[in-house]
Amino acid sequence: MIKNFSTLVEVSARHIHLSENDLTKLFGKNFKLKPLRPVSQPNQYAAYKTVNILGPKGTLSNVRIVGPTRPKTQLEISITDSFKLGITAMLRTSGDLRGTKGGVQLVGPRGSVKIKNGVIIARRHLHIQPALAKKYGLKHMDRVSVHIPGKRSVVFNQVVVRSRENIDSLSFQIDTDEGNAAGIKGKGRGTVHVGSEL
Repeated sequence: MIKNFSTLVEVSARHIHLSENDLTKLFGKNFKLKPLRPVSQPNQYAAYKTVNILGPKGTLSNVRIVGPTRPKTQLEISITDSFKLGITAMLRTSGDLRGTKGGVQLVGPRGSVKIKNGVIIARRHLHIQPALAKKYGLKHMDRVSVHIPGKRSVVFNQVVVRSRENIDSLSFQIDTDEGNAAGIKGKGRGTVHVGSEL
C-alpha cells in the first residue's frame, strides 16, 4: 500500500563546498568562513563569501560558499549552469565524487584553483529524520516519488532518501532547473509517495 505524507520543498541554488586547502588558496592563510545564515541541515550554513567559477565557455559569478569546510571541494550546479560553463557535470548524490570531472577554475580575492574533479549536478533528494523514515518504512538511500501540485504540477521520481542521525528536518531538495519546472522559487510544498512511482 502506498503511503503519502507532506513535505517542505526547497530549491537549492548553485553553491560550493570548499576543502581547507582550497579555501586557503582562494582567501589566504588563516582565513575562516563566517556564517551569513543557516541552511536547513544542522551545522551547515551559507557563508558571507562567494567565489567566481570560470569554465571553457562562460562564468558563474558570486557562487555562494556553504560551510564548514569539507575534506574535498564539491561544486553543485544545475544542467543549465553546466551549459553556460561549457562542461559536462555528472549526476551524483552529494558527497559521492568518485569519477567526477572538473574543468573549471575557482577564483577568489587571493588566488585561484583549477579543480580536476568534484563538479556535480546533485540528485534530487529527501532529507528525513530517522524516526520519521522508520514510520513510513523508509531507510537511507531508498527511492520515493514527490508530487508538486499547482499550475505546473509535476512528479519527481527517483528521489533519493537521505536519513541519518545528523538530519533533524524534513525537506525535499531540488535544483533551480527542477524548481523552475515545478514553478517553485525558494520554497513550496509537495507530497511524498512511498511504495511506488507515480
